[in-house]
Amino acid sequence: MSLARAIETGDLAELPSRRDEDWRWTDLRGLIREMPAASATGDPTQLGIGPWACATERVFLNGRPLNGQEIAFRKGDHHPLALRFVSQTDGTAHSAAVKIVVEPHAQATIFESYEGQGVGYVAAARLSIRIEEGAWVDRYVLADDAADAVSTSIADVELGPGCVFRQFTITSGGRRQRLETRVAHPGADSSVRLDSVYVLQNQRHADLTTVVTHSGAYGLTNQLTKGVVRDQGRGVFQGRIVVRPGADKTDARMGHHALVLSDRAEVDAKPELEIFADDVACAHGNTVGALDEEALFYAEQRGIPEDAAKAMLTEAFVGEVVDRIEHEGAREVVRAWVAERLQ
Repeated sequence: MSLARAIETGDLAELPSRRDEDWRWTDLRGLIREMPAASATGDPTQLGIGPWACATERVFLNGRPLNGQEIAFRKGDHHPLALRFVSQTDGTAHSAAVKIVVEPHAQATIFESYEGQGVGYVAAARLSIRIEEGAWVDRYVLADDAADAVSTSIADVELGPGCVFRQFTITSGGRRQRLETRVAHPGADSSVRLDSVYVLQNQRHADLTTVVTHSGAYGLTNQLTKGVVRDQGRGVFQGRIVVRPGADKTDARMGHHALVLSDRAEVDAKPELEIFADDVACAHGNTVGALDEEALFYAEQRGIPEDAAKAMLTEAFVGEVVDRIEHEGAREVVRAWVAERLQ
């Protein structure tokens, strides 16, 4: 079941619902009672500049690829790619699919954005990313959907031996939004890092779901997510790390931490470890709470107004994740994006 399949067939029974354990906090079947009509083509002249202006663009406008659907990175390629999924429509539905192959020992930097230029749309994206032996991929995802949009992005990532895959995701949510990453990890000295930040307000909903499956020995996974939720926003974090039999010497760490800044905001978190191998080092942590009252008092005693003190402490809270971004340009884009939404 998936939103993309429901859009393609018009069959609402294809929508995931709260009866599906992985979707119980992001119920689409109970929300969408009638599938909207298919989206029109859209107007490429109205695209404007995307959030990642430092790379060659591939655009999917209302689900339609404007300049190619399959992408390959070869050894020696050093041109970053900006992959834009733009919903330039009101009250209609569309889906997009893209396949990315990173060839052996190649390096790829992928800047990905989900841009809501319309209202009330339903959108789904499916990505297949194959990273072959010895390759290195950095993926930066910025989801800026419309407040009343329903949107999903599901990425299946397959790693070869000796690979590095680093992903950073940032989102402001939507009416219902889910960003899902599933990684097939071979062990074999491959390394995965999955970091994310969500900043939600009003009635926005964001679901960050990840599944990393270690199938071989000597694999590394490191994951850190931080979120800030205010008003009636709702954040969902589901992180699962699976260590299959034979995946010995796996080192996997997961952390999720959220600030809830109003009585009506909500965070649902479900970090999971499923370990079926011996001789592994795996751990997870999860905290959900309010701002530190002592730190807030300390700042106010030094003449900082309460609102400014809260913003400063909140920005420092998510800054731990932002500072892990090694690409300077991406780090500055994300830092500015966070600061704007914490005003």
